[in-house]
Amino acid sequence: MSAPATTVASGGVRLDTWLSGDRGISRSAAQVLIATGLVTVNGRPGRSGQRLRPGDAVVLTPAPAVPAPDTSGVPVTLHVVHEDQWLAVIDKPAGMVVHPAAGHPGGTLADGLRQRGDTWSLAGGPERAGIVHRLDRYTSGLLVVAKTEAAHRALAAQLADRTLGRDYWALVWGGVSEDSGRIDAPIGRDPRHRQRMAVVDDGRPAVTDFRVAERCSQSTVLDISLRTGRTHQIRVHCAWIGRPVVGDRVYGRRADPAASRPALHACRLHLRHPADGSERDFVSPLPPDLEDVLQRARRQDL
Repeated sequence: MSAPATTVASGGVRLDTWLSGDRGISRSAAQVLIATGLVTVNGRPGRSGQRLRPGDAVVLTPAPAVPAPDTSGVPVTLHVVHEDQWLAVIDKPAGMVVHPAAGHPGGTLADGLRQRGDTWSLAGGPERAGIVHRLDRYTSGLLVVAKTEAAHRALAAQLADRTLGRDYWALVWGGVSEDSGRIDAPIGRDPRHRQRMAVVDDGRPAVTDFRVAERCSQSTVLDISLRTGRTHQIRVHCAWIGRPVVGDRVYGRRADPAASRPALHACRLHLRHPADGSERDFVSPLPPDLEDVLQRARRQDL
């Protein structure tokens, strides 16, 4: 049985851009699907840069859910908080890269998923093993992974409409006078340091909500909820308001001995299960290294 076609309503957009918006996947993942011949336009193989016209029929053939081979050679142990036939929730330790990238070819969370021998959605590309969203290397905590392409699309749609809740524990330098607030400032590449992100006028919309959970003499504990998911969003926004995350040597204090990594933990995850729409909540306790940082903050020993 062939996959159903989707009719393009308005033209002028590139195929890869349209596909990423329609299917809730990254543009790079869309390009992978196109390059592997899984996307046709009016019955012909599509091209990433192809401009669509109104009425074009686009068909995405689901890729077979076959786990990509793990070539890292590095055994990866994962803490699985929840798993069923549609998805898994992983509690990632600090220091683990989510998927292979330049400088990090192996030992990633994606490698650990493949080593388990399960099948994972390929909607995000075969190297990403069903990963729906990411965490920075040195941020610990919860993320969700899709086993089927239908689950991946459903979870990606929740990310897009901001109903997939991602809450973080953060310790920031200095006092925060408001009990709660919102940081609404666009984020893009730092024009002076291309490896970093920054608040810039032409950046992508970025919204971070926060609530003060505890005040210490030199620092503040924040409960943070992401409304968007830009790269390094929490770290950039906190630095932008003059309250950098403790231990953040990129966006905060260059020499910060208070913590060995940014004091940032993805502590709660809320989602609607793709199978039945039921509301699910997952919680991750503060890891020992950040618990130690918090205790020292309370003792004024940072």
